[in-house]
Amino acid sequence: MKQENNEAMNQINLDAKIESILFYKGEPMSVKELADIFDVGIFEIRKNLKILEEKLQDRGIKLISLEDKVMLGTTKEMSEIIEKMRKEELTRNLGKASLETLTIVLYKGPISKPDIDYIRGVNSATILRSLLVRGLIKKEENKKDKRTYLYGPTIDLISFLGLKKIEELPEYEKITQSIDEFKEMFKNENDDSFEQSDEIGGEKKSFGK
Repeated sequence: MKQENNEAMNQINLDAKIESILFYKGEPMSVKELADIFDVGIFEIRKNLKILEEKLQDRGIKLISLEDKVMLGTTKEMSEIIEKMRKEELTRNLGKASLETLTIVLYKGPISKPDIDYIRGVNSATILRSLLVRGLIKKEENKKDKRTYLYGPTIDLISFLGLKKIEELPEYEKITQSIDEFKEMFKNENDDSFEQSDEIGGEKKSFGK
């Protein structure tokens, strides 16, 4: 099955692979980061970004470039419909997934999307965009890792909750500790499964150690 998946992936053009990654991430990515992911040169990435840009000409999605970073965005022709949907989102109650994500950002922010995804166990790109649109969270560059962004609550959200500072959230220390413990437990379980997946002759092998 793994071999079949690899063969199928090899048949996909690089520009299509880049499109998939940009869609999944839902935030700007550097050309170098894309080159590292696909293990190709920067020139090859730039060439395929140009191909992707041309393929998206007559679509509702466009390739946005800023300095050395790229991301997918909607075309200006869709702005009226998207603005209408945005207003509807702002008046709609938050769903369970949004509340779950917002809680993580409140108690553990500033926090990166990969860490949010790790804690929730699913891709949070769409929900994060919705929370950003609502003005409930903010996004800033991660100075420790230029490949990612950090998400945190906005001042408006803190004010709306009637708080002076984040630490005034209900059971702040207990909940932040619980999130850390869950994350560590989940990580250890994955590590154990990974180690036990290559038992040969009763001898357990550990990878990357």
